[in-house]
Amino acid sequence: MALTLRSSTSFLSPLDPSSKREDAPPCCVVPMPAPGSGGRLRLARAAPVEHATMEEMASPEAATLLHHGGGGGQGQRRGKGTAVYVMLPLETVGAGGKVARARALAASLAALRSGGVEGVMVDVWWGVVEREGPRRYDWEGYGELVRMVERAGLRLQMVMSFHQCGGNVGDSCNIPLPGWVLEEMKSNPDIVYTDRSGRRNPEYISLGCDTLPVLKGRTPIQVYSDYMRSFRDTFCGYLGNTIVEIQVGLGPCGELRYPSYPEANGTWRFPGIGEFQCYDKYMRASLQQAAAAAGHEEWGRGGPHDAGEYKQFPEETGFFRRDGTWCTEYGDFFLGWYSGMLLEHGDRVLAAAEAVFRGTGAALSAKVAGIHWHYRTRSHAAELTAGYYNTRRRDGYAPVAAMLARRGAVLNFTCMEMRDEQQPEHAGCSPEQLVRQVRSAARAARVGLAGENALERYDEAAFAQVVATAASAGLGAFTYLRMNKKLFDGDNWRQFVSFVRAMADGGERAALPSCDTEQSDLYVGFLEKRAAPEAEAAAAAAIV
Repeated sequence: MALTLRSSTSFLSPLDPSSKREDAPPCCVVPMPAPGSGGRLRLARAAPVEHATMEEMASPEAATLLHHGGGGGQGQRRGKGTAVYVMLPLETVGAGGKVARARALAASLAALRSGGVEGVMVDVWWGVVEREGPRRYDWEGYGELVRMVERAGLRLQMVMSFHQCGGNVGDSCNIPLPGWVLEEMKSNPDIVYTDRSGRRNPEYISLGCDTLPVLKGRTPIQVYSDYMRSFRDTFCGYLGNTIVEIQVGLGPCGELRYPSYPEANGTWRFPGIGEFQCYDKYMRASLQQAAAAAGHEEWGRGGPHDAGEYKQFPEETGFFRRDGTWCTEYGDFFLGWYSGMLLEHGDRVLAAAEAVFRGTGAALSAKVAGIHWHYRTRSHAAELTAGYYNTRRRDGYAPVAAMLARRGAVLNFTCMEMRDEQQPEHAGCSPEQLVRQVRSAARAARVGLAGENALERYDEAAFAQVVATAASAGLGAFTYLRMNKKLFDGDNWRQFVSFVRAMADGGERAALPSCDTEQSDLYVGFLEKRAAPEAEAAAAAAIV
């Protein structure tokens, strides 16, 4: 059996880099500015847009309108349902600052467009852009990518990725933080997260030093703000048009959390509870100050002594067991401080982003991790070590949603494809209950909700779960993880295109039509005996 892809506009022929789609926004073709020059990429003409405030854009109604075409110059594509985006490979713009396999990427983008996808998401790596030194920004590779996406008639979600790539689930490459930042880490190891055993984690700068000038005279918040401002000035002509969303990285994997479950070197494995990350000198100083203010200086000597180790289960520890230390006065103090520090960090970074991107027409979003293991226990141990003070007695996601609402950011949540029945019984998982809780928190805070899948899935059951969740939660957008060879292979592509249509229809249509006589839509069918040469060429080219 051979997969054949047909559409009225073929995406099988090579894309001429100098060509432009007639329906794409007009844009002058200009050379990229030299790294660090502060030059801009500008649209020759941009459709006039009345830009809403960040708070207005974070509302569920505005988030849906934006992702369905109401926020920029490309025109509205759908009137209902949920727009689908696709994550590009992690190394789309690699360590050298160049677009990887540009011709294959162009073919892949055209295929996604023909399949009904709204746009793509890409990590804008700090370790790539500012690799040459402080304030020496190289946007060349991302400029090329933005133009490619514009020519393909797609939209862009761009992630301000202030974390390293490598060492976590799904990481297929290694992109460290900028070399000059790593030098600072060597001279002052306490600027990174540290666990009770003294293990340092170089994924992300510790939030304990957010407001201290530890990065060659600048604070981390100032560094992030300068980076985002340079991005805005370079791509101002595309913001609100091709670039419709800025997702602001707030921690490891770009998520608002502590690096409590690192996979590197076998430190953690599922479904371990993880460990608290509060032992660098800046976090310890903050804890001591908070304990003194609470009238219990003894509480500031360190984190809980009975919280166990990364791979343990809740009942194996004194802190997380059914009636453990977590539910004592001390436990409430520590968890309140630990989660409060994370919320303050998110608020500081998003405040900087709000100031930078206000009035550009691009929405802000932030990603919250879907930590679903041990959710059925009283303590929710894995969530606690990650910084979410969520237990059987307390809603830990309401404060997160409220903080995002204040900063006008959409809440992007993971594990939308998971069902409880598919999880191992011993892990106490409940991704469905977790998603419902987060959905309720977002609604109460009147903040927009978007989603992602946590793991690569190509099966009909996973897609059906996402469609159902999107319809019930009113997702403004869904970003599919991730574009790779498997997505374009055989029946996977048919399932995916059917899923995109079902999302666009609000779940009303679950499958592709068996034929398309007018060739107005992508048709995916199976032919006996021979494979269409064009389909084989597309499958070969659309791999990045």
